[in-house]
Amino acid sequence: MKADRPVSALTSHLGYWMRLVSNHVSHAFARRLESAGVTVAEWVILRELYDVDALAPSRLAERMGMTRGAISKLADRLLAKALIERTADPEDGRAHTLALSVEGLRIVPDLARLADENDASFFGHLSTNERTQIEAILKGIVEKRGLTDIPIG
Repeated sequence: MKADRPVSALTSHLGYWMRLVSNHVSHAFARRLESAGVTVAEWVILRELYDVDALAPSRLAERMGMTRGAISKLADRLLAKALIERTADPEDGRAHTLALSVEGLRIVPDLARLADENDASFFGHLSTNERTQIEAILKGIVEKRGLTDIPIG
């Protein structure tokens, strides 16, 4: 039995359009990264570590809005790929930090280029003004809602 009230169409919601675009942008980027041998979550960790000398896993988890366990699993995968290094904290023998390896430092700019190309593929047709407006609107939503977690998937 149908409702007595009108039911809004899927396409009448901004969330539908945002999800549609976001899913396609994200999946295309994931495929690009896959060809380079990393996942989106691994890329985010690599990019976060690129701007710092070293970072404690707990601090990385806080910055990314992930659990320490999730960071630990991702770090293990990146260690196995020789893209990061784990170093004992000299002040606290139980603690350690994560940093990019030489190979990690080498690959991050290549991965960033893939991100730039993916962005250009989806948004390159927009004028500078349109892009600026969309970015401002999305940043306004982020601020209004207090969103802080880094999107990884």
